[in-house]
Amino acid sequence: MATMLNKRVTGAFGKQAPTRARVAAVRPSRSAVRVSASAATEQSVDFKTMRDGIKVAAEESLLTPRFYTTDFDEMERLFSLELNKNLDMEEFDAMLAEFKLDYNQRHFVRNESFKAAAEKITGPTRKIFIEFLERSCTAEFSGFLLYKELGRRLKATNPCVAEIFTLMSRDEARHAGFLNKAMSDFNLALDLGFLTKNRKYTFFKPKFIFYATYLSEKIGYWRYISIYRHLQRNPDNQLYPLFEYFENWCQDENRHGDFFSAVLKSQPDMISDWAAKLWSRFFCLSVYITMYLNDHQRDAFYSSLGLNTTQFNQHVIIETNKSTERIFPAVPDVENPEFFRRMDLLIQYNSKIVEIGRMNVPDAVKALLRLPLLERMVAEVFQIFIMTPKDCGSYDLAENKAALVY
Repeated sequence: MATMLNKRVTGAFGKQAPTRARVAAVRPSRSAVRVSASAATEQSVDFKTMRDGIKVAAEESLLTPRFYTTDFDEMERLFSLELNKNLDMEEFDAMLAEFKLDYNQRHFVRNESFKAAAEKITGPTRKIFIEFLERSCTAEFSGFLLYKELGRRLKATNPCVAEIFTLMSRDEARHAGFLNKAMSDFNLALDLGFLTKNRKYTFFKPKFIFYATYLSEKIGYWRYISIYRHLQRNPDNQLYPLFEYFENWCQDENRHGDFFSAVLKSQPDMISDWAAKLWSRFFCLSVYITMYLNDHQRDAFYSSLGLNTTQFNQHVIIETNKSTERIFPAVPDVENPEFFRRMDLLIQYNSKIVEIGRMNVPDAVKALLRLPLLERMVAEVFQIFIMTPKDCGSYDLAENKAALVY
């Protein structure tokens, strides 16, 4: 590994900061984070390509970004002005007006610094940057495809909501295109048209789409803004100019999340009864655990930015959970010390499973070696799920609003 990946950095999410502590960032020495051809021997970035400059997409797994589809007929019923009297069209009209302003229309403008910065990122760091860009691009493009189709299908049923979905697809396409162009700085790119036709689509019922997309947008906001703020405090870790765009970029994610909050309020049965509480907690844990495992498998990427992966993830989960409390009827109590103790056990078991995957033994042997670890992971996830949750929910749905204390 390049020297840069082994550096010690202090900061709000820095290597030496204690878990969940918030401390002032200390600017590291420039020599600790500079990446250049002279800092490390260039290593070949071994990625399969479909053709010159077009990367074969990473293999799909439980932890990779997915493409989604849903029951569009049910979506039409849920957004029907005739069938659903809970639709607050004044709120949706106000949101549509804001989406039309398109605050970031001129934000995603590249300059010559992108290519120059990419050429200085070498060796293992170059590989993990490409992987980060691919995963991010795939996730954004997934949102584009789903929102675009919803905008098309709902046009006759609810023109206002349909146009919001179309404008959100505009945002996601802009993000995906910007990320794919960034990949081209590293002499690779994704064939997004090929992915559209050939990637598997996961079916989710509409209410699960609402839970999952709300969480993905809100956690995206907290990830982007946290990275941006960290790099503003530690400019020597700003290895690539993409991160300078995150402040405005994350506001797109936040607006999308607010829209899905309004959608959930228009479907009170999805955020009010005992089943809604179970599903809310389930999706929170699904998103939090997936991010925690994914990011710890890619610790080298966060280290390259001077971030402490564990502390960064815990901060993002805690802040996302606080946002989610405002709409979901129940959420995990992520500030209970037991929560992250068990999450860290999942990291240990998952790391051992990854190590087994690298062993030069038959697949049948690998499966047997993985089995007890998988059983322990399932047991830990169950223990996290049955922890006492936090009861919460939207003030807008409270029966006695006069009794609320803000």
